Amino acid sequence: MAKICILGLGYIGFPTGLLLASHGHEVVGVDVNKAVVETLQKGKLHIVEPGLDELFASAKDSFSASTEVCDADVFLIAVPTPFDKETRLSDLSYVKSAAEMIVPHLKAGNLVILESTVSPCASEKVVIPILEKSGIKAGEFLYSHCPERAIPGKTLYEMEYNDRIVGGIDETSCEVTRDIYKSYVKGDIHLTDTNTAEFVKLTENTFRDVNIAFANELAKVAEDYGVNVWKVIELANKHPRVNILSPGPGVGGHCIAVDPWFLTENTQNAELILKSRTINDTMPNFVMMHVRKMISGIENPVITVLGVAYKADIDDCRETPATKFIKMAVNEGYTVKIHDPFAKQYVYPVCANLDEACEGSDCVVLITDHAVFKEIEPSMLKVRTKQLFDSRNFLDHAKWEDAGFGVRILGYPHRA
Repeated sequence: MAKICILGLGYIGFPTGLLLASHGHEVVGVDVNKAVVETLQKGKLHIVEPGLDELFASAKDSFSASTEVCDADVFLIAVPTPFDKETRLSDLSYVKSAAEMIVPHLKAGNLVILESTVSPCASEKVVIPILEKSGIKAGEFLYSHCPERAIPGKTLYEMEYNDRIVGGIDETSCEVTRDIYKSYVKGDIHLTDTNTAEFVKLTENTFRDVNIAFANELAKVAEDYGVNVWKVIELANKHPRVNILSPGPGVGGHCIAVDPWFLTENTQNAELILKSRTINDTMPNFVMMHVRKMISGIENPVITVLGVAYKADIDDCRETPATKFIKMAVNEGYTVKIHDPFAKQYVYPVCANLDEACEGSDCVVLITDHAVFKEIEPSMLKVRTKQLFDSRNFLDHAKWEDAGFGVRILGYPHRA
């Protein structure tokens, strides 16, 4: 078994480290955030994820946390790759910094694995040249890209059971990397070259972004024709070769909302991808258009936003479409109250209590389909004006209507 140094103890690096440690490897997790390291050294978690508590307990004898990189057999980079919204380019500064930290410890025969999502050819043009500052050439050290394939809320399960793509600079790099992951991955591991692996990762999330954009455009067109888009998609998906995803208020998270930009940053031939990004990024505007009509004529309107996490039943608010919607509402002069039982930290204040968030409201707007929201008793809400806009077609609309609410749904506004 190998000694593995993991750089980055976030949503991907930390669970990966624990899985490796629980399957016989000696793992040192490194993070530049001292608070994260100190929390782990005290035996506490800094991330909420199903099953992580139990895994941490079982792996503690083989896992340690530090702010310093150490000598190891394998170095695994799992740091963030932010998206620069101003330039619409990937920010590889964390990846570069991690590679620089490895340089003093790199030895011939070591393996470096990049899990962080990067723009095409970043390994070849950026990461490997930094590692070669050690005086050791690629080929003398092994290198591969093995992009993560996990979704918050199901991270551990998907890390174990999803297939993985390993792209190495040579056959040995591929095989050694495969052996490392095979210690806990139960899915198939497919071997390819580094550039292809980078492209595959971006393609996976871009496919979903384009599919969602199609669903969102269908929702808009369906409204023009007075058709229920949700029924249309349900019936269309009964065709054996059709699988349309669901429309909604926009796309969030660090993958689907970001990876298409990485894929397009060095090409002029991505018209469909760029158009899809525009459609999804402007869905909060479309939701606001409906809400604006619903509260027209109300003096000093108050809006309640249900859910700001980018997907259901998690606390992750990265790239959430809720932020754009809320900012637009504030710019319109509306008072906005927010309730999300999962999101503890957010750029706007979040009401811990649903009743507080709804008191005096003129329109309740569901952005995130947290399961707990289905338990809301609308008859108990002390709103000023009984109106609901459901951007996910998620709630029990009959129950809300029985409580006197006017209900409108994205892609089917004529229900009202």
